[in-house]
Amino acid sequence: MRDRSDTPDEAVAGGGLIHRRSLLVAGALSASGLGATLKAAPARNSPASMLEPGAPLSGYGEPGPAAAAIQRIVPALPFPGTGSSRTPLHLLEGTITPNGLHFERHHNGIPDLDPATHELLVHGLVRQPLSFRYEDLLRYPRESRILFLECSGNSGAIAADRPAQVSAGQLNGLLSCAEWTGVRLSTLLDEAGLDPAARWVQAEGADAAGMTRSIPLSICLDDAMIALFQNGEPLRPQQGYPLRLLLPGIEGNASVKWLRRLKVIAAPAFSREETSRYSDLLADAHAEIFSLRMGVKSIILSPSFGLDLKGAGFHEIGGLAWSGRGRIRKVEVSADGGASWAEAALTAPILPKALTRFRMPWQWSGGPAILMSRAIDETGAVQPRRADWIGKYGPGQGYHGNAIQSWRVDPLGKVSHVYA
Repeated sequence: MRDRSDTPDEAVAGGGLIHRRSLLVAGALSASGLGATLKAAPARNSPASMLEPGAPLSGYGEPGPAAAAIQRIVPALPFPGTGSSRTPLHLLEGTITPNGLHFERHHNGIPDLDPATHELLVHGLVRQPLSFRYEDLLRYPRESRILFLECSGNSGAIAADRPAQVSAGQLNGLLSCAEWTGVRLSTLLDEAGLDPAARWVQAEGADAAGMTRSIPLSICLDDAMIALFQNGEPLRPQQGYPLRLLLPGIEGNASVKWLRRLKVIAAPAFSREETSRYSDLLADAHAEIFSLRMGVKSIILSPSFGLDLKGAGFHEIGGLAWSGRGRIRKVEVSADGGASWAEAALTAPILPKALTRFRMPWQWSGGPAILMSRAIDETGAVQPRRADWIGKYGPGQGYHGNAIQSWRVDPLGKVSHVYA
């Protein structure tokens, strides 16, 4: 008997999901009917672009006409410099966020710092306090890693009573991924010499908000970095120039920008940003504090709100997955509201604490469908359903929103955000 699983376009779940290997088979599109729309191109004369010289060189590259329209999502802000702008994830491909589209979150504006005079002080429970300028850090061994950065308030709108009818970028755009280059924090702490009583590190930024967070020493000695470069160029002012703390897999506000001070302490400082904010209200009226690590999560970007389908037939369901605990092991997709699931194809490289792109071939019949994705990381953690996530927290919870999100496709191809 023939093994039907070897047939690339064989259905693997309800709603028209077909085997992920269809993405690798050259004839899959043609077999799905899309190839029938392709016709031989008529002979053409040389285009005008070939008849005269093009534009000259420039000192710094600018986006082309199509890319220039892709902008961060910036809401109306009550106070200048305070708030956030979001990455338009639904308009991008791959996993690396261009520097100009990396999300921003500021508590009191962007300071103007001079790298020649700005200093990072390491003090507290150390053998010898040390001070570093930007040029000092450039003399230390550097490493580069591709890592996601996510605000703990990202996707907080899923706690609302009604699903927000906004783009995937507006809903989830407090998330970006970049190649970060800098100096291991453990190198600087080792040079300062840790006191046996040291358990925490208090990080402080040089912005007008005096952003301050307490971080367990174990995180600081693991893979934490003093970042100096982003995607190959010096940090931009919006991302903490001249230097910032970068804590892989940890909620974004703890990766303090414009870093000026690291105080080694025996217990957390319980600052404003870890008591009145960035704590999780639980259903039993208690609150979790220092719940720093971001959970396993995935989002479907295509199709999504604003990216409607233009007819039945072969489509690709695609999106991003990530986890603060490590690598993504698997992403499953459903086209029938969670009644059945099929495994999506993951695009290499699959890196720890970085965004991973997933893709799923879909033969849409033209009927109503509800699309969902759920991620599983290398620790075995599974992305929760919204009802389970809501049940864990008390009213008003807006942090660490990693619940499964759902898009409804109606028979006309219009996509809306729904709770399923």
